[in-house]
Amino acid sequence: MGFDTVALFRRLPRLDLSRPRTLALTLGGAVFLMACAFLAGTVTGSSYVERSALADLEHWSSDLQSQRQAIVEARSVAEQQISALAARIGQMHARLIRLDALGKRLTEAANLDRGEFDFDNPPAVGGPEDSAPAGESPTIPTVAGLLDSLTTTIDDRSRQLAALETLILSRELASQIVPGGRPVESGYISSFFGKRPDPFSGETVFHAGLDFAGAPGTRVLAAAGGVVSFAGRDKGYGKLVEITHGNGYVTRYAHNASLLVEPGQTVRRGDPLALMGSTGRSTGTHLHFEVLRDGRPVNPVSFVRR
Repeated sequence: MGFDTVALFRRLPRLDLSRPRTLALTLGGAVFLMACAFLAGTVTGSSYVERSALADLEHWSSDLQSQRQAIVEARSVAEQQISALAARIGQMHARLIRLDALGKRLTEAANLDRGEFDFDNPPAVGGPEDSAPAGESPTIPTVAGLLDSLTTTIDDRSRQLAALETLILSRELASQIVPGGRPVESGYISSFFGKRPDPFSGETVFHAGLDFAGAPGTRVLAAAGGVVSFAGRDKGYGKLVEITHGNGYVTRYAHNASLLVEPGQTVRRGDPLALMGSTGRSTGTHLHFEVLRDGRPVNPVSFVRR
C-alpha cells in the first residue's frame, strides 16, 4: 500500500490568513524562526573571531618576548664592548703620559727650546669659528670623538719625538765627526802649530800640526769617528793613517811604528789606530797630528782641548 502524499497534504488543517489572529501568529512564528537563525549565526561568528584574536595575541606576545630578549643580549654585548674600549682608552692615555714625560726629559737633557718641543700642552690648533646651524644644540662628545682627539694628540707627540730624535742624532753625529780630545793614550805636546825652525835644516818653516812625544809603542787614538781613507807609508810622514770624518774634516797621524787599521775601515772616537814610533822624517819617537778642514790645515789645539 503506497504512501499518498497528496492525500496527506489535503488532510492538514488549512490556515485562514484572512483572520487577523491567524495572520499575527504566523508572522510571529516566522519572526521567531528568523531571530533564532540570526542568533545562532552571530554566536558562531563571534566564537571564530575570538579564537582568531587570541591566536594573534599569542603570536604578538611571543614576538615581543623574543625582541625583549634580543635587546637584553645586545645591551650586554654593548656594555662589554664599551668597558673594553674604556680600558683601552685608559691604557692609551697612560702611554701618552709616559711619552710626554720622556719627551720632556729629552728636551731638558739636550738643552732645547721648550717652545719648539712642548710636551706639557696639547697641540696648538685653530680656524674660523664654526657655529652650529640654527635649531641645533651642541652635542656631547662621543666615544668616536674622544678617540679622534686622542689620535690627534698621539700624532703630534710622534712628530715631535721624531724631530727631537733627528736633532739629537745630528748633534751626536756632529760631535763624533768633529775632532776633539787627545790623539794619544799618553804623552805631551813637544811642538805646536805654526812657524818653527826645521829640526834638520834649521830654517824657519811652517809646521802644519802638533807633535806629541811619548814612549815607543804608545797607542795612537782616533780624535773623531770616520772612515780610514789611507793607511800606509807616505814619504816624510812615514807610516801614516788618514781618517775622513765628513763635513770637510780630515785628520792625519804620522811617524807611527806600526798601523792597526786598514783603508775603508770605520772607526769611532778613541779607537786605537797605530803604535807611536819614529818612521819617516823624524828625530825621535812622537806622533805628528794634523787636522784639515776643506783641504787646508787648521790649528789642532782647539780640537785637542775639547
